Parts: sequence; structure tokens; C-alpha cells
Amino acid sequence: MPSPTDDLVQELLAASGATANRDVLRDILRTAVGLAGDDADRLDLKITAAALKEMRAAFALFAPLKDAPKVTIFGSARTRSDDPLYAQARALAAHLASAGWMVITGAGPGIMAAGAEGAGPDHAIGVSIRLPFEEAPSDILAGGDRVVAMKYFFTRKLMLMKESSAFVCLPGGFGTQDETFELLTLLQTGKASPAPVVLLD
Repeated sequence: MPSPTDDLVQELLAASGATANRDVLRDILRTAVGLAGDDADRLDLKITAAALKEMRAAFALFAPLKDAPKVTIFGSARTRSDDPLYAQARALAAHLASAGWMVITGAGPGIMAAGAEGAGPDHAIGVSIRLPFEEAPSDILAGGDRVVAMKYFFTRKLMLMKESSAFVCLPGGFGTQDETFELLTLLQTGKASPAPVVLLD
């Protein structure tokens, strides 16, 4: 027997104009209502709200590009523009873009900037992380409509991996290794569809 809350959720969905995937949307709203009754900690609620907002923004960014093939390039934010790895990443991204691929990076400096630079503004997509020492996206992405900023690494990694059908991992530090090993774990456990992964050095 539906509860009064279920009736309100259905009314809210109807008022929003939702016609597709109402069962999933109903689950999302029920979960939010459940949190209200769980006496959840304020920090837990803020994490949940921020993650949901970030995912919604990223979904909106990628939706118009759903039919374009995409490759994600991981690599160090510390790689200098005169490093051979920078030139290699830039050349690879340019080659991929010329073949019709969209190139996704973390939108920061180093290898990420090289990827965006090589792809160019028409083929570059950025999923940045808000950090006090790495706030601005690379010049190619700054001010454009193909970059989204994330507060949490876990939502950022989700979007860097969910949208791509191929991956290139260049040398980097803890962040790059974290992304690479999570990607390999998702592939190994079947949580992600099989995809080519190139370790480039």
C-alpha cells in the first residue's frame, strides 16, 4: 500500500513534467526523503547534495555529445610544456581529434593541458577538480561550455571514465596512478565495459 510520501513523490514527478524513467526518478526522490527521516548528519547530506549536483551538471555537459567517440587522457599536472611527454600528449590528442574523437582530460595543467591543446576547443572536454592550488582550467577550456568543475575526486573519476570508450595513461603522480588503477580495477571486475587502455611513455 503506497504511503503518503509515495503519493507526494508521484505528484512531484507529475508536476515536474517527467515522462521517461519515472521509476528511477522515483527511487532518487524516495532516497532523498529517506535521508530526511534518517536523521542524517549535516556533512553527509552536504556530500550527497554536492555529488548529485555535480553529476547532474556533468550529465548535461555530455548529453549533446553522446554519439561522439571519446578518449580520456590521464597524466601529470606537473609536466612542463617543454617536456617531450607534453609534446607527445599534444600530438596524440591532435591525431585523435583529426580522426573525429573527443578528448577528455582533467582540465588542468601539464598533460591535461597538452591533451586539450592538441584536441583544440572543438574536440576538448574538461572535467576539473576544485583545488586551492589548481583552480583554473587550461586556456583551451577556460570560459568555454565544455568544462565542468567537481568538488569530489570520486564524481570526477566517474565522469572521466563513464563517457569514454578508450583511455591513454601517461606518467604522473598519485592522482594519475589512482585514476589508472581505478580504471583497471573497473575493467578487471566487469564494472566497466571492455575498452582499450594505452600506457604511453
